[in-house]
Amino acid sequence: MTTTDKECPMHKTALLLSDPWTMLLMRDLLTGPRRFCDLERSLVGISTRTLTLKLKKLEEERMLKKSKEGTYVITRKGKGLAPVERAMRRYGEKYL
Repeated sequence: MTTTDKECPMHKTALLLSDPWTMLLMRDLLTGPRRFCDLERSLVGISTRTLTLKLKKLEEERMLKKSKEGTYVITRKGKGLAPVERAMRRYGEKYL
């Protein structure tokens, strides 16, 4: 497989995680359901529009869903990023 092969799992994952907001959103949601305003407060510097678009994209990817109560909840697929989040945290603590 080449790095441009759209069927390559690494390529697809890299596209999904290609901006910093994705993992920061998932970091917050891995700790429990959050309302839009809670996410907006937690993600310092994110615009309302960017947060809205990112949440919509992650819903389309079935990484999270919006509950009847209006909170965003991580799905099983989204929980699959937990080891990635932990590895990123450990790397940052050790090397950055």
